Amino acid sequence: MPYPEQMVAPMRDELTRLGVKELRSPAEVDAFMADAAGVALLVINSVCGCAAGAARPGVALALSRADGPRPDRVATVFAGQDLDATTRARSYFADIPPSSPSAALLREGQVVAFVPRHAIEGRAPAEVARTLTEAFDKFCSSTPAAVAGK
Repeated sequence: MPYPEQMVAPMRDELTRLGVKELRSPAEVDAFMADAAGVALLVINSVCGCAAGAARPGVALALSRADGPRPDRVATVFAGQDLDATTRARSYFADIPPSSPSAALLREGQVVAFVPRHAIEGRAPAEVARTLTEAFDKFCSSTPAAVAGK
C-alpha cells in the first residue's frame, strides 16, 4: 500500500524540481519510452534511506554538472507509490532484477547502463554521481542536453 501523498511529495520534488519528468501511469511510461531517439535516463525513485541519502542527491549532482554530456531526456517513476507505472517501466528492462532505487540509461531504447540499489546503498552522493556521469560520458552525445524535455 502506498504511503500518503503528502509524505512522499517532497521526495518526488527532489527530482522534479531538476526538470526530471515524473511518469505516474503506464501510459506516461509508454509515451516516454516510445521516443527512443537519443539517450534517456529513467530513475526508479523510492522512499528508502539510500534513495534519500544517495540516489536522489547523486542524480542531482550528475545532472547539474556544467560540462560533459548528459541524457537527452530524464524521467522517474516512484516504486511503492506509482505501482502500475513502476511495473511498466521495469517491463522495458525485464531481464534486470527489480531494484529500487536504481537508474537505467537507455540509448535508442536499449539499456546500456544500469545502476542498481547495491551500487547506491552505502555510497555517498558523489560516488553515485560519478557512476552516472561515467555512463553519460560513454553513451551520451558530446554536447550537454536539456535535462527534461521532449
